Amino acid sequence: MKKVLLFAAAAMMLLASCKQKTAALSEQNTDNIYQFTVLDGVGNEVNLADYQGKVLLVVNTATHCGFTPQYEALQALYDKYRGQGFEILDFPCNQFGEQAPGTNEEIHEFCTGTYNITFPQMAKIDVNGTDEDQSPLYAWLISKAPFAGFDTTNPVGARLDQMFRSQDSTFDKLPDIKWNFTKFLIDREGNVVRRFEPYEGYEPIDAAIKELL
Repeated sequence: MKKVLLFAAAAMMLLASCKQKTAALSEQNTDNIYQFTVLDGVGNEVNLADYQGKVLLVVNTATHCGFTPQYEALQALYDKYRGQGFEILDFPCNQFGEQAPGTNEEIHEFCTGTYNITFPQMAKIDVNGTDEDQSPLYAWLISKAPFAGFDTTNPVGARLDQMFRSQDSTFDKLPDIKWNFTKFLIDREGNVVRRFEPYEGYEPIDAAIKELL
């Protein structure tokens, strides 16, 4: 009887240990992009776990911005790498100069009609802001890849730096999104690999995607 009790106690301790390890592993594995659910352009929930195993480029966009023609380059990347497990997730945002006006439907009609985009376009969101307003996905993206400054050797980067610095000399101390068409590259395990500021060229983005694929 004593041996039975000892065996039962040992089994219970082993089970408890396994549960703790499983819980810890589960918690660790949820710290990736797959923990989030977003809305698509027509209001349907999209579980980002559906994109497991794919390389993702997450970008906040606007339809009336000087960077809007980047839709053409984004579509070119999508055409080039989609068959290899690459996806682009487009999140329109009206927070920067109010350059993404209109409804989700109007934005989508503009993007498909003007740039023939075929990659997934989500509902318009706030990428910065308070806990109530900010997209949880973007709060996480920013925490993983905070703003590291504009490259002032790049002419557009220098202009952006000057523009923001004239408004707030400490702007570069904040980790948030600064402008439209900031991009986050996500690997096949759902981790943030790199953040690209809006003016950065598509050759390094292409090379980084190719390396992950």
